Amino acid sequence: MKLLDDLKAWERRTRTRHHNLDEPEARRRALASYLILDHAILRYWWTNFHLVTPGVFRSNQPTHGRFGRMAKIGIRTVINLRGEGTHPRYLFEAESCRALGLRLVSTQLSARKAAPPREILRLFDLLREVERPVVMHCKSGADRAGFASALHLLAEGHSIEEARRQLHPRFLHFRRSRTGVLDHILDLYAARLEQGPIGIEEWIATEYDAEAAQRSFDAKRAAT
Repeated sequence: MKLLDDLKAWERRTRTRHHNLDEPEARRRALASYLILDHAILRYWWTNFHLVTPGVFRSNQPTHGRFGRMAKIGIRTVINLRGEGTHPRYLFEAESCRALGLRLVSTQLSARKAAPPREILRLFDLLREVERPVVMHCKSGADRAGFASALHLLAEGHSIEEARRQLHPRFLHFRRSRTGVLDHILDLYAARLEQGPIGIEEWIATEYDAEAAQRSFDAKRAAT
């Protein structure tokens, strides 16, 4: 228990500390935090990297070496679904993208609560704007990356059944966890489609209610 408490305290200090990667000692501390607290050490070999549609890929957060390999296969843009900040995981990512000539754009997408419309609409805007090939990533590549991939497929005219396959245990997404709220949003959209056609972006912009979606998900989960 003490070890867990110590790790949580370390993570809190890391989140609030200013990290200057040009200073050797600060860089060493930031790298230790990135490898251990953000689990980057696992992502050297485990990639969760998959093609969604031609020119659009999904992944967990890549390491520098993996960013290099992506650049070599032609990836031009990285969409970071974890948001910006001063945390080492973002600083190292930004450094890698600058060094490799990759364009990095960031947005915040919720994984364990119903995303507000502005988050989802921002993603649609980015996917229209950025140069492809593009890779979208979150931390593990399971939940936010899966939801973003599902939204992309729906925006491209694919079926709800195809979109749902992006949220699957083979990507390490599990519907019965709190991240099942992402599946629930797709369920709500599927139910709306039974009333008549409406595009996913229009539905998000005009009808989707994140607070109501969260309440209905919480009630459904409590009943099971």
